[in-house]
Amino acid sequence: MMNFKFILKAISVALVSFSLTLISAVSFAATDVRIMWYGDGDKENVPIAAQIDEFNAANPDINVILDIVPYDAIMNTLPIQLAAGEGPDIARVTDLGGLNKYYADITPYVADPSYYEKSFGPFLNWYRKPGDTTSIHGFHSTMTVTGPYVNKTLFEQAGVDLLGPGATWEEWAAVSIEVAEKTGTPIPMAWDRSGHRVSGPAISMGAKYFDSNGDPKLVDDGLKAMTQMLYDWHQAGTMSKDLWGSVSGSKYHAPNDWWNAAEVVFMMSGSWQIGRFANEVGDDFDWWAVPAPCGPAACTGMPGGNALLAFNANPAVGKVMDYLSSKEQLSSFIGQVLAIPGHLDLQVDYQTDDPNAKHALNTFAGAVPTIDQVAFDLQAHVDNRIMFNAIISRLGQAIVGEMTMEEAWTRMDEDVEKQLKEKYGG
Repeated sequence: MMNFKFILKAISVALVSFSLTLISAVSFAATDVRIMWYGDGDKENVPIAAQIDEFNAANPDINVILDIVPYDAIMNTLPIQLAAGEGPDIARVTDLGGLNKYYADITPYVADPSYYEKSFGPFLNWYRKPGDTTSIHGFHSTMTVTGPYVNKTLFEQAGVDLLGPGATWEEWAAVSIEVAEKTGTPIPMAWDRSGHRVSGPAISMGAKYFDSNGDPKLVDDGLKAMTQMLYDWHQAGTMSKDLWGSVSGSKYHAPNDWWNAAEVVFMMSGSWQIGRFANEVGDDFDWWAVPAPCGPAACTGMPGGNALLAFNANPAVGKVMDYLSSKEQLSSFIGQVLAIPGHLDLQVDYQTDDPNAKHALNTFAGAVPTIDQVAFDLQAHVDNRIMFNAIISRLGQAIVGEMTMEEAWTRMDEDVEKQLKEKYGG
């Protein structure tokens, strides 16, 4: 018969061993930090995934989970999640002011708050609630500037010279039509379907976006001039209804597939396309960034960008933010994706020998000092998304024949007024 004391001793040893295992598991359980991320394809997704892998390897007490999602999920799914009290710990966001009621202040959890102020100072106010001058919610991942590209190869084949600084929107439309006709290219001009993309040209035409008190006031002569021009271009075939007409409401649509196939002469988009064009177009044709076309009021694009912003504040989130916002990691990321940094003191070694990419980086970086103050004010305004969405949804309806431009302008103002009342009361 087995010794009873021996059995008790064996059970005791097993219990102690099991308890130590539980204690060890609890002590060394990693803290999850979930990031919702959208990227412009692999050119952005691969570098950020590599940085997350490096962070996880160096910090076994933290487990960063990178959820790569479509841009539409950032714009439409994320706000619903946040309103329901759910959502990620961190997300890459472009509606910087529109989601600020959900941002968490990570100041107590970052190693050096002054680093964020010195490095990202002007952009921090884009994330803060009105009246807040101190909170740290995250950092600018990349800065963007809107502006056009042309297929330079098509211009050369057509024997048409590129226009220089000071050229108007009407002049660019005319030469784009000329090049398209001479080369048999189906689409003279294509734009991102976005109220943000329309706004720089509208400001150039004189749009003010705000009244004398600084409150949103969308439709004026400048906005009418630019939206009428876009409507007319679609009716005349300068722009294709197949692009904007393929989606409805405020849904974003980019003409990259047509551009990549050399079916577009002139594309209105922005600096974030540089890395993507370098990868997807390569040397199929020369793609060339050109200065923002002019209107009577300005020759401006829109500033913008995306930021990694926190929705939860704890030591793990702070450590992740410190890592990704560091000069070393941010410089590496910016250099790989070929973007304009939102960091005020960053030396970037761009990883490209592509002359088109180098020219585009110089063109967009050089455009920053020319951005009109109205454009900066609009980008920083907490309700800019309401105005952007009203523009593109109603303009889109007019273009496909669902209403006249006069009706579209009326509905734009009504949309803005209604949504502001719903948000603030009154």
